[in-house]
Amino acid sequence: MRAALIIGASGDIGQAVATKMAADGWSLYLHYYRHEKIVTDQVKTFQVAYPHQDFIPLQYDLTDDQHLDELTAQLFSLDAVIFAAGMTYYHLFKETTVPEMTALMRVHLLTPMVLLTKVEHKLAQSGHGRVIFIGSVYGGTGSAMEVAYSTVKGAQSAFVKAYAQEVASLGITVNVVAPGAVSTKMNTQMFDQSSLAKVRAEIPAARFATPQDISYYVTMLTAKDAAYLTGQTLYVTGGWRI
Repeated sequence: MRAALIIGASGDIGQAVATKMAADGWSLYLHYYRHEKIVTDQVKTFQVAYPHQDFIPLQYDLTDDQHLDELTAQLFSLDAVIFAAGMTYYHLFKETTVPEMTALMRVHLLTPMVLLTKVEHKLAQSGHGRVIFIGSVYGGTGSAMEVAYSTVKGAQSAFVKAYAQEVASLGITVNVVAPGAVSTKMNTQMFDQSSLAKVRAEIPAARFATPQDISYYVTMLTAKDAAYLTGQTLYVTGGWRI
């Protein structure tokens, strides 16, 4: 039975990915930091619906890149890692603090990179290992007011291009799924309805993506038949900012 680690399983996109992967027959390690109830409730739902699969909640602070052995020690077989955790700060770059930059680097890039050094051998044993980052269109186009966030998202794509070349012979693919504007709690909390309406008016598809839209492309990349696509950033934006 295939097993995947979903980093950031308590977020809207992480939950959608977990729901789809569980329905597709995956056993799941579901990572969270603060939102334990979301994950434990999802585990209970999955255990009832899919009693022959395993669903294990794991807590870890992604700003800590020094104690990942405590996380990886709980992983047994592993066929896929999906990095869906996200955070941002919305203000002028000149107002960005070093702690903010550090947190963004650790959550989106440094801790995931360190984690991969520790689980690469497990993914290689799979024969069809999959690594997928949830990136952002801003990693390609950049965004005012989210300069540091855009930078780390662009760095995810740069990392994927290089790392994919190292591990392709091990049967591991490494890709980024980069959404545009997605209807998530984070966006609705950060922006007022007027700002969201202005963004929606710019999207050729005339709507925000749903988390389920994004989960489709993530699960597509986890398929065994997706073995020849690696090192890529797949922009899922409804035609926005391309």
